[in-house]
Amino acid sequence: MNELGELRPSQLISTFGVGALLDLPNMAVLIMGLDDWDTRYSTEITEERLLGALQRQLGPQVRRLVLPPMSFEEEGRDPSAPPVGVPVAPFPRWLRCTQCGALATIDSGMFQLEQDRYRQDRTRYVHGACVGTLGRPATALPVRFLVACREGHLSDFPWIDYVHHDAPVCRPARLTVREFGVAGDASDIIVTCHTCRRSRPMMDAFDREKFQRPCNGHHPHLRITAAEPCAEAMRTILLGASNSWFPVVMSALSLPPNLKDRVALLVTEHWGQLKEIPNREVAAYVTAPSRMPALADFTADEVWEAIEAARGRGAEAEARKEVDLKVAEWAVLDQGGVPTTTQDFRAVRVPAPRGFEGVLRETVLLEKMREVRALLGFTRIESTGDFKEATQPDDDRRTSLCRQSPTWLPASEVRGEGILVRFNEAALLEWEMSAPVQALAREFFAAHRSWRKLRRQEPPEAGFPSVRYVLLHSLSHALMRQIALECGYAAASIRERIYCRGGHAGQEPMAGILIYTAASDSEGTLGGLVQLGQPLSLGRQLRSALEAMRICGSDPLCSEHAPAADGRTIHGAACHACLFAPETSCEKGNRYLDRSTLVSTWAARGAEFFTEFP
Repeated sequence: MNELGELRPSQLISTFGVGALLDLPNMAVLIMGLDDWDTRYSTEITEERLLGALQRQLGPQVRRLVLPPMSFEEEGRDPSAPPVGVPVAPFPRWLRCTQCGALATIDSGMFQLEQDRYRQDRTRYVHGACVGTLGRPATALPVRFLVACREGHLSDFPWIDYVHHDAPVCRPARLTVREFGVAGDASDIIVTCHTCRRSRPMMDAFDREKFQRPCNGHHPHLRITAAEPCAEAMRTILLGASNSWFPVVMSALSLPPNLKDRVALLVTEHWGQLKEIPNREVAAYVTAPSRMPALADFTADEVWEAIEAARGRGAEAEARKEVDLKVAEWAVLDQGGVPTTTQDFRAVRVPAPRGFEGVLRETVLLEKMREVRALLGFTRIESTGDFKEATQPDDDRRTSLCRQSPTWLPASEVRGEGILVRFNEAALLEWEMSAPVQALAREFFAAHRSWRKLRRQEPPEAGFPSVRYVLLHSLSHALMRQIALECGYAAASIRERIYCRGGHAGQEPMAGILIYTAASDSEGTLGGLVQLGQPLSLGRQLRSALEAMRICGSDPLCSEHAPAADGRTIHGAACHACLFAPETSCEKGNRYLDRSTLVSTWAARGAEFFTEFP
């Protein structure tokens, strides 16, 4: 077992999770499935609402959320002990010598692993028979080409079959890959079999008419090399391509319990340590002042009664089977008064910015908040944003993290701050009923239907988030871009959470946007975001953001863009110069955006929500 590098826990959930490819300086590795993880060095995360939602998705066998295994520098630790961390395996298995271009698998014996114990970035495979610079063996790097399918399967590129095409395959085949030119384009890369002297350019691999190959059903992260037949065709992708791995993540905010009893609040805060206590005697031992000072003011009987009451509340919540995690969050954030303050939650209500009282309600400043994110699975080629809400992922398309049903899932927690901007429901209803807005809603619905139909999602009309969502989403992106300029956070360190639901079918309407920090390190608690939520500051930010939406650097092309009826895009007047945000910050992959819902633009008038802003 060789240690190769370091990743933050949050990266193992959102960027380089199970099944993802990690491109290191001299090699590429695949993050292995949960069956290979050692959780003895993992810390359990407590978030009962999220765990309940995951159990409804994956089954009741899911019992825990844990942080990825982490190692800490400890004095006296045995240096010969195996390293602690997340297991990886070299992938792709084909390597190319940088000196002579020889192409072979790791198992062929042509390449050898050369490990540097003290400089992990120098660990590499070398071609011992080929001498490179300074007389050292030449480095062998992973090939740039792989094949994957929309069902999440991944495999090595079929080099031998590809170069021979419709000719008999040579045994053995001696392959080389050479690049001609400086651009690195696929048309400049030639693979050659020196046994039969056949060559083929790599540009044919991206032409579906010239290169067609059925999926072999491989899941290398699960060590599955032969699975059930897959009806999808394999597609050539590049190592490090953004469409090689998309996480399916479910997240929830830690909400304060609606409790006034202090002992009940403390038991809820320490529920991860108390939930498995079987009786009063064990409760007295675990909650002794020397072990749990926070409960020192209460007797064992009082603590035990609070534990049993907490179990009863959990059973009631399970009976309600709350599907959408945002509903409970909105109920707490939208309620009158100030929510209960806990070690993970503190909120303050301030008036709406001056001049926006007719369209906005009170603003909620989350001075302290905690979000827990859990990784359910992943997809390839197409992201989960192409299917449904992240809280309701497509079970057929999601690739599992382990060979059997998971009993635990990797998770991360983020502590930071946020601003909740709540909309006036009456103003929203009046805006939604106007003729220009209804016409825009029909355009977005047609684009949404075509998008799903093109990707064979049934039924194609399902999951449309409504034109109300387009408005909230557009304002969220406009504010995130403006706030990033003012508060000091990087754009990728700010996330959105959209609370959107109409009041139909007897449901309580929701209309609000939460903009919060998404960094798990110290950058998530700088304090600058909440300060911008004060009425005077927020009003200035809103006016600046809306004014910036009037004219885009790509106008008039941007303002004339409409949701595509052929399914190519689901956004209107939006582009990278005005509304698009980093992928990790957006709930919908930069779809369902249109700045004409905020203000009038060059090409659209009448559908704007903010007709005037002093």
